Amino acid sequence: MSPLEIGLWSFPVLLGLIFLRVPIGVAMFAVGLGGSTLLNGSPLMMLVQLKHLPYGTFSSYSFSIIPLFLLMGQFASVGGLSRSLFETAEAWLGHRPGGVAMAAVGACAGFGAICGSSLATAATMGQVALPELRRFGCTGALATGALAAGGTLGILIPPSVILVIYAILTEQNIAKLFSAALVPGLLAAAAYILAIAVLARLGRGAGRPTARLGYRERLRRLVRTWPVLAIFVSVIGGIYLGIFTPTEAAAVGAAGTGLVALANGRLDRASLRACLLSTMSSTGMIFVIILGAAVFNSFLATTRLPQELATFVAVQALDPWLVLALVLGLYLLFGCVMDSLSMVLLTVPILFPAMSALDYGLTPEEFALWFGVLVLVVVEVGLITPPVGLNLFVINSMAGDVPIRDTFRGVLPFVATDLLRVALLVLFPSLSLGLVWLLY
Repeated sequence: MSPLEIGLWSFPVLLGLIFLRVPIGVAMFAVGLGGSTLLNGSPLMMLVQLKHLPYGTFSSYSFSIIPLFLLMGQFASVGGLSRSLFETAEAWLGHRPGGVAMAAVGACAGFGAICGSSLATAATMGQVALPELRRFGCTGALATGALAAGGTLGILIPPSVILVIYAILTEQNIAKLFSAALVPGLLAAAAYILAIAVLARLGRGAGRPTARLGYRERLRRLVRTWPVLAIFVSVIGGIYLGIFTPTEAAAVGAAGTGLVALANGRLDRASLRACLLSTMSSTGMIFVIILGAAVFNSFLATTRLPQELATFVAVQALDPWLVLALVLGLYLLFGCVMDSLSMVLLTVPILFPAMSALDYGLTPEEFALWFGVLVLVVVEVGLITPPVGLNLFVINSMAGDVPIRDTFRGVLPFVATDLLRVALLVLFPSLSLGLVWLLY
């Protein structure tokens, strides 16, 4: 077989290993090593690369932002910020039809502003909001579906670990990517709340509202969330104003959330140890996937598959919008069987050069930012798409008595709003790029 044919056959082999439940990082590593062996007749060349590839990858200063944002999320989880966010959102929205579910989504949006992980947002807010949702009569389907969808705001609203990795892969400015993702993230939160309002009006198990609180009590609860606002402004504002680099901002955010947790009396030696261990575990998992992707992409570069794909797309003079629709459909399909990080690491190095060769009426930087947001949004849909939507299983495992099929059914209205939002972002790039144009 030719190198190009070997590269093409590597994908069904990789997907087969994933279906056999081989960890994605291990699967990419094995396929990359095996493909390199077929190309060169020996694994020696790849093994020689492995002498410097792990160190060259993980010693990069840019990657240090990942454990810092993860640690920031861990401190936020133990610091009691999630409960104050939910109680504040409940005070302002709870008296409306479906208000408790709306409050859960609003609290997820607030927590996502200080946590770059979707799974951490879903798990943390699930612990706080799920008992309240059930207490006010929300059905298991809607309660778990709303929390699973709300959890995706953890990677949509900056800071976002997935966006950081995309920025590194495509050599883009992290601060500009955060700016481009902010409006689509807020749009997602608004769309989820609107979907709950519609379901409540239709009598679809949204539960009963809470008692209406006076504005004095609402403002009192709002003031209690000042640490979240302070951390968000310090991190994101510091990046936008050029005070911090993104990595420095992540360190400031981690320190700030740690101090808040300490001031709230929730950070003792045992919880600090748990936060550090969880951060190390998550970072290790991410770095194993990154290493596997580096080996696999190194093999693909040898086959020249990305370059041939870009040339093929350019020569065929295909309609750019049709190609974009096919790529986004591919991401939706992959989201049914793969996690978000693996999708980004596996596909972006291959698809980005081909997509960049097409004309969408944007500058190369504008296209990279716009495409990054689209990838992020579609990857986020994968987190709540059966049968492997990770957020669905996280929330369902916490609900206990809710069948997984009910959770699948409960999330469908939110998936529908996501697909509509993808269409809007494709048709109106200014939704993503407007804030970038304003700030830069």
